[in-house]
This record gives sequence, structure tokens and C-alpha cells, in this order.
Amino acid sequence: MSKRTLYNKIWDLHKIATLPTGQDQVFIGLHYMHEVTSPAAFAMLRETNSKVLLPHRNFATYDHVIPTDNQSRPFLDAEAELMAKTLENNAKEFSLNFFGLNSGKQGVVHVIGPELGITQPGMTIACGDSHTSTHGAFGSLAFGIGTTEVKDVLTTQTLALNPLKVRKIIFQGDLPKGVYAKDVILKVIATLGVKGGLGYAYEFAGKMIEELNMDDRMTICNMAIEGGARIGYMNPDETTYKYIKNREFAPKGDAWEKVVQYWESIKSEPDAEYDDIVIFDINSMEPMVTWGINPGQAIGISESIPNLDELPEESRKTAEIASKYMKLKLGQEIWGTKIDVVFIGSCTNGRMTDLRIAAKILKGEKIAPNIKCLVVPGSQMIKEQAEKEGLDKIFIEAGAEWRLAGCSMCLAMNPDKLVGDQISASTSNRNFIGRQGSSTGRTILLSPAMAAAAALAGKIVDVRDYL
Repeated sequence: MSKRTLYNKIWDLHKIATLPTGQDQVFIGLHYMHEVTSPAAFAMLRETNSKVLLPHRNFATYDHVIPTDNQSRPFLDAEAELMAKTLENNAKEFSLNFFGLNSGKQGVVHVIGPELGITQPGMTIACGDSHTSTHGAFGSLAFGIGTTEVKDVLTTQTLALNPLKVRKIIFQGDLPKGVYAKDVILKVIATLGVKGGLGYAYEFAGKMIEELNMDDRMTICNMAIEGGARIGYMNPDETTYKYIKNREFAPKGDAWEKVVQYWESIKSEPDAEYDDIVIFDINSMEPMVTWGINPGQAIGISESIPNLDELPEESRKTAEIASKYMKLKLGQEIWGTKIDVVFIGSCTNGRMTDLRIAAKILKGEKIAPNIKCLVVPGSQMIKEQAEKEGLDKIFIEAGAEWRLAGCSMCLAMNPDKLVGDQISASTSNRNFIGRQGSSTGRTILLSPAMAAAAALAGKIVDVRDYL
């Protein structure tokens, strides 16, 4: 047998059978839920008088619709209150693990899973949310699913899945000053395309990955889905184990030593065979920003928005639509683009590392006049830690709004929305048309450091001038 990748090993360990359709029936070791994609799934359970097969493998919280300024119950938005209450009731009725507002552990689902030690290497992980790929940073196979599949996991703890090919993405060199994990994944998507990963799992590798902390690894895996990959993962190592150890749901005592042996065993072999290998030289990489309406429309801060003749023919129509929608001319520099709103947060960049970087830029400074800046911690635990470190005071003194935990302006299924055609410098993961709550609102994606610098300048600038 050829030497296998982590993907192949975990898949084979969780595969139950090959179905007549050619798909594999795969056991799902861990299932996360939130308030948006789960209600219909539970309704299906009731219609068929079904039970949740393995309640202890299902974890729920609310994050998408809850407000981040005032979380007093009932929420002012009646629909948000209904969705939250429905999740609470479903979790109670079916005996699921649930982290509510009074738990001290509520937050964005892809933030709290890792910080509680629930996410671990060697797992298959599913959630009714696109950015479940985040958890692949721990050496797991994690992916988003639809509502019907949520029901399937609840009732059978399995899914029918198509096997994927594996592309190894190797980063060579060292991260230059002012360049962060967000810049790296935007560069990957811009280079390989938003559909480049269709049918693939991405294995991220190289010295740079090995040197990243877990927060930054999660940022990269979080956006693998934006490049079309169903799964993005990294091999677990000592950094992974150190992060997990002693967290609430982490194995303890003798169980810890045994599970680390398993985690070591599922790493990709040194001579593993891949369906494709792509190498990125990051030595000359610069901070990245998006200019269009998908994460692949991204350029370096010193670059100009491409003209049509500089783009592949299949990309030109989307570029024209993006230019018109974003009110940015093809060929113009992205540096200096004026903004209205800055959003620092989300399951991509709402962790401690992200907040510390932003605070470093903002410390002792003042946000530009007329700029609204929201800083939203990814969880209640992160909020508490940030306040212990005094980061909240730095943000507030700079003129930013320090908020409560939630998804906030990432997708704006809550009061945090753009107004009219406001343009946002956002650390979130999607810049789709209307993504941030206004059908004409515009989004530029960038790193927390770049977002903080933009808040100070009132426009898109190069954070390297602020370091």
C-alpha cells in the first residue's frame, strides 16, 4: 500500500461502507450546531418520531443572529429571539451539549469548539456552516453540511460523502513583516481561484505552517472553503497538543498519553502520495486586500486592480460586475480607497492573536473621524481574556466599539449591518454582494492588522507603515 495522507487515514478509519451510489458512508465523530441551520433538522426528527442517536457527540451554541451590543433577553429582534429559544429547547429536549449566554462559554461555533478542547486531531467533524473547515487546523477532517445532512447526523451519526482528492500546498520561506495568516490564505485563493479546490481537500504544509500558532492555523483552514476546497487541514504537532492539553474537554491522565499516540499515527507519511502539489514562495508576499465580490479577487496592497486584458477570459465578466458594484475602477490602485466601517472579528479573525495584533496598531492612537469600528471577540472566553489583558481599554480609547461575542457583521443576520453603500474593511471571510447586511454595502477583506491601520487612516493603507 502506498504511503497515505492524513486525509486518507482518517477517512478510512471512519468509513463504514461504500454505497451503491459510489459514495462512502462515513461516521461523523463530532457535530456542531447553531441556531440558523438546525431548526428545520429538528422539525424533521419530530415528523418521523426520531431520536438523536449519540447526543454526547453533538454540541450547540448560538452565534449568527444574536446582537453584540445588548444581549438582554428577550432579544429586541423577535425572529432572533425565536431562533435562540428554539435552539435552547431543542438542546434540552434531545439532551445535547449546549453553551448559552449564561454559560460563560458561548461564542462563534468555530471559535468555542477548539478553545474548549472539543475539537481534536483525527476526527471527522461536521456543522451546518460553510466555515467548519476551520477545525482542520487540528488535523481533523471538518466540513460544512446542509440542513438535511444535519438531520442525518443527528439520527444516524453518519453521512454519505464523495471521497476527495488531496492537494498539498507547501509554503516556502518566512512571513515578511506585516504579513499574516489572512494574507497567506487570500493569496492562495487569488492564485488558485475560488473554484480551484473543487473536489479537493487542501493539506497546508511547510516551515511557515509549523511555526504558526493555532489561531493563525485556524484562519488559513477557515477560508479553505472560499477556494472551493471542501476540507482544509494541517498535520497535528506539538503546537497542536500544547494548545489542547488541559482544556475542558481534552483527555486527561493516561487517556492523554494514549490519544497523543493516535494523533501521531494519523499524520501524513513523509512519502505520501498526493493528487496535486502546489508550492508558494512567501518571502516576497505583501499584505493582501480584496477589491471585488469574491475572496479570489484579491491583490497585494502595492498592486492595482487588474484591467480586463490582464485577466483570464472566464474572469472578465465577474470583474466588470465587481468593478461596478464596488465602485472601484479597473486599473486603479487599491491603496487609498476610502472606507466607512471597520469590522474586526468573525470565525476567521476573532481570536486572541487577532485582537492582540489589532490592539498593537491602535494603542495610543485615535480612529479617523467618521469611521465606525466594531471589535467583536469570537467568544465569551476570549472577551474575558482580552479584558484581563486590557485590550478592551485600548480599543475603546482609540474610538472603537468593544462588543459582546457573536458573528456580528460577518454576515449581518443581526443588528450589525452596513447602511446603504457603505464600504467596510473587514476581517471576515466573504465579500459577496450584500454579505454585510445591505444590498448595496461593499466589503474589502484584509487582516486584523490591516483593518486596524485602515481604521486609523480612514482608508486602505499599508500596515507596514504603522509597525
